[in-house]
Amino acid sequence: MEFEKLNTQVLGISIDHVPCLQAWAESLGGISFPLLSDFWPHGEVGERYGVFRKDGKTERAIFIIDPEGYIRYIDIHDIDDQPSNDVLFEELAKVVRPSAQKEKQKPEKKKLPHGGVIMYCNSWCPDCRRAKAWFEDHGIEYTEVDIPSTPGAAERVREWANGYMVTPTIDVDGVIILDFDEEKLSEVLLG
Repeated sequence: MEFEKLNTQVLGISIDHVPCLQAWAESLGGISFPLLSDFWPHGEVGERYGVFRKDGKTERAIFIIDPEGYIRYIDIHDIDDQPSNDVLFEELAKVVRPSAQKEKQKPEKKKLPHGGVIMYCNSWCPDCRRAKAWFEDHGIEYTEVDIPSTPGAAERVREWANGYMVTPTIDVDGVIILDFDEEKLSEVLLG
């Protein structure tokens, strides 16, 4: 299988319960990758990845997560739309490189910003989008740090969030606010 050549693990996840997933896999003549159920608590994983819809279903989404646990690619599309494996393999090739090539391409270390309002976020995160809108609505200037593309940003967020990747994470002159906590932001920024 082409995915194995790239040293990747494919996982399928659905909000359906396990017997339903087993029946679906059998109807297709078997599946060559593990199927996971996000049935209870209903849609919790989908919610964390920002693809759980208000109608209780999830979007059809593909996430490529690198060996360090960072999301490097997201593709969300219509449930009836079959994703292109060619595109997937192109994106995987960007993430999975031989270690020698990885060493050559190490990003230059830059200092992370400090002072004022700094929001560590991901472009795909719905709470990050809500926080941006909140800042705009309140006329608050902030510095945005894109976690996947900024060396050291993920480590900084994990330090503040006890090892977890929480987005957005907002640093207001050293006061750390995890997730989009409108009440805490108002308290700290609007007094």
